[in-house]
Amino acid sequence: MCGRFTLAINPADLATRFEVTQTQAAENLRPRYNIAPMQKTVIIKDEQPDAFAMAAWGLIPVWAKDPSIASKLINARGETVAEKPSFRTAFKKRRCLVLADGFYEWQKSADGKSKTPMHIHLASGEPFAMAGLWENWKPQNAPESDWRSTFTVITIGPNKLMAPIHDRMPVILPRGRERDWLNPSGGMVELLDLLRPYPAELMSAYAVSTQVNSVRNDEVGLIASAS
Repeated sequence: MCGRFTLAINPADLATRFEVTQTQAAENLRPRYNIAPMQKTVIIKDEQPDAFAMAAWGLIPVWAKDPSIASKLINARGETVAEKPSFRTAFKKRRCLVLADGFYEWQKSADGKSKTPMHIHLASGEPFAMAGLWENWKPQNAPESDWRSTFTVITIGPNKLMAPIHDRMPVILPRGRERDWLNPSGGMVELLDLLRPYPAELMSAYAVSTQVNSVRNDEVGLIASAS
């Protein structure tokens, strides 16, 4: 799964990297070192690929009656995302880029008695886009001001770097294919072909402090190497 990630690059550089011209939604974006489910962060939606949008992590499908379902839908499995009722409509019509510069996963010790948090990122240090889906939702009969924008991160099986750490990893889109994911006329075969592990040789990972275990902690020291 993907349960925490980081995004510390400043909004201006982020806009340049992702060719965004409408940056208002992210003007107050601050460096984040421990983004957790239910929290808001910046994404790019297929309906407006030149603009930042803010959304809460944890998808609430349009048909949901209870928003608490969001905590169960922080990830969507790439192998079944086109078929599962919670995700299939968004997969066809509401895809997004979830922006990050790293993510965390917890590696079990050999005896299985402890877990070591690992920070995983591109070897280049550049920000990247994880494949995501988004929805807008509001309670039935609620005023228009109650619309909530939410998203989920798509995951896939691990590459060689991730395999010793965890059996899942987020789908990191190649830089030249990010716009293909947002393309409203993208075909099913083309979209599913994007859902594959990122090349291991282009990534890096190292152990970090267990302070990242608490969502209350969100400071630069969390991404410092523990070695």
